[in-house]
Amino acid sequence: MSRPDLSLLFPAAEPASSPPEQPERRGPQRASGDVAELIAQLRASQAELEAQNQVLRYSQAAAESASERFEALFSSVPLSLMVVDEHDMVVQANSMAQRSFQPRETDRPLTALMPFVSDSHAPRVREAFDQARAMGTAEATEVVFHISEGRHITGDLHIARIESRSEQDAPLTQFLCAVIDQGPLLAERQALQRSAQELQERNVQLHTSERRLEAVINSALDAIICVDQHERITVFNPTAAMLFQCATSDALGSPLSRFLPEAQQVLAFAQLTTQAALGEMTALTASGRELAVEISVSFERHAEGETTTVFARDLTARKREEARRNALEGQLRESHKMQAVGTMAGGIAHDFNNILHAILGNVELAKADCPPGTPMYESLLEIDKAGRRARDLVRQILTFSRNEPPKRAAVTLAEVVHDTERLLRVTLPPEIELTVHVPPDLPPVLADATQVEQAVLNLCTNAVHAIGSRRGRIRVDAALIQPDQRMRESLGLSAGDYVAVRVHDNGPGMDAGTQSRIFEPFFTTKPVGQGTGLGLAVVHGVMRTHGGGVDVHSAPGEGSRFTLYFPVASDAMMAALSDVPAPAAPASPPAVAPATDRLLHVMYVDDDEALVFLVQRLLRLRGYEVSGFTDPHQATDALQAHPERYDLLVTDYNMPGYSGLDLVRAARTIRSDLPVALASGYVTAEIEQAALAEGARALIHKPNDVEELCATVDRLAHGG
Repeated sequence: MSRPDLSLLFPAAEPASSPPEQPERRGPQRASGDVAELIAQLRASQAELEAQNQVLRYSQAAAESASERFEALFSSVPLSLMVVDEHDMVVQANSMAQRSFQPRETDRPLTALMPFVSDSHAPRVREAFDQARAMGTAEATEVVFHISEGRHITGDLHIARIESRSEQDAPLTQFLCAVIDQGPLLAERQALQRSAQELQERNVQLHTSERRLEAVINSALDAIICVDQHERITVFNPTAAMLFQCATSDALGSPLSRFLPEAQQVLAFAQLTTQAALGEMTALTASGRELAVEISVSFERHAEGETTTVFARDLTARKREEARRNALEGQLRESHKMQAVGTMAGGIAHDFNNILHAILGNVELAKADCPPGTPMYESLLEIDKAGRRARDLVRQILTFSRNEPPKRAAVTLAEVVHDTERLLRVTLPPEIELTVHVPPDLPPVLADATQVEQAVLNLCTNAVHAIGSRRGRIRVDAALIQPDQRMRESLGLSAGDYVAVRVHDNGPGMDAGTQSRIFEPFFTTKPVGQGTGLGLAVVHGVMRTHGGGVDVHSAPGEGSRFTLYFPVASDAMMAALSDVPAPAAPASPPAVAPATDRLLHVMYVDDDEALVFLVQRLLRLRGYEVSGFTDPHQATDALQAHPERYDLLVTDYNMPGYSGLDLVRAARTIRSDLPVALASGYVTAEIEQAALAEGARALIHKPNDVEELCATVDRLAHGG
């Protein structure tokens, strides 16, 4: 403790040892010698005692003032202060300590400190007291003091050693303890820790979200491009890199207009909306190639500026699919149109055949009554020639109109093409050169040889007519190929091997408008009377029924090339074909022996009266008795009335309200051994199978030659 400054007690001009001047005293006797010296010493001691008394009084006043200030500070400081002796007894505690450690009267009194300390923290507190006893100060942080049930204080305990003396002048050691309540700080610290933990969790979530967003962007099927406010690319996902054929590292930092020339139009919507679908636009790849894309944009405003996200979807596959769909729709419309024409052709074939049959039959009768060499006979020959041409035309119409699969067998196309070549060379003009190159080792195809020959012949004939009177060349070749996907989709072919037969000519060629109609029935570019318009339609029908296709390439001045695709017969198809048993012929009834006293009696049923009249004349000239009926119900009644009277029944297939199969079935019920023949101008595989199943012995294709009709009647009537 520093000594107090007593300079104020003594004037600076007068030394402390100098006694004040005393007025000279006059007395009767003046002191001298030792007495005077003693008086001077007493006076000096008196002055020194007075000075010491003044200092003592000042010190006492200062001590009392300091004690008062200490007491005031001890009582009013906002900390829990207490003085604890060496035996843990609280000697003195301020009001803050009383309020903190004994907030209620019923609480434990603050007489000792250690009972308030938590058991787990007591060793630390004792260690702090030992340290303060040795070092003078110590502290224990975050000590828990239990105040009452359910209430505690967490604070830092600061300890300072105080040395004093007791009344007996013995040294006395006490400790000044300050408890700083850390509850608010701990709460704040815990809040900060929670905030830090929440911030860390949010950062983790943010990083997870960023990684998830990055994964979504990188795995998106659409190209995603982000640009900043300066229109520079900041994000370029892998789909964009693949779509625009540009590496991400090369694209970053580039202007958006590098890939979207209409970028200004895209960014103009930023002031109007936060997102927009802009539809189809033209984009550029890194190499400058144009491609169609569908664009949508999203705009985001933030503190750093604006970010624009561009979503680009490649429309190449969609446009290719649309083109394919349009082509398929065109093929479907063409197929529907051809089916309609085929249905019409099949519908009129019956009546047309009846007319031709009547014409050709009456020509034969007239020729028999007219001597050869006369002008009338020549006219009959011309009529017969025209009728046969009409018959061939009807057969082409029927070939086109038939939708049922043909009777196919393993066919070697090399043989079919060479047979067609022999037929062509007979009528080929000398100005036209025909070359045929077909490898003999081509695999076989499942086909109807007659229809394949008809298709190749029609193509070659069409090429001859296209070249006309000029000099030209026709080349026919074949090869084993596998059509690519585009060709398969265009022609509706399935995957596999095909034998392609190509017919190429150097004629005038065709424009696109003509090519779009060449397979339409009755469409022709030839003058009237020189073409029927059915040649290529028949080719199309043949390829359709064979599961193949026909492709054409032509341009004005470059000739034409037609390619027929025939599917190769696989081993499984060949095995299945060989395993199909041949249809069993119906059991032949016992031959009808003609009676010696009567003619063979033929019942002929047809709804065409002219044809009935013709057949009656023809067969009567051959020595038959003929009963003709135009009503199948009347024919059934007649057969029911006299079943043994008739030796043969010939009926038309297609009659109004009553099928020829119904009549065959009724005839077999009435008389099971009666030979029956079915005649039709439109015989399909289904009709043939149904007729044979019902017991018909033969099928007659109308219109046939008179000799063929009569030969069939002769064979059946005589049990053949």
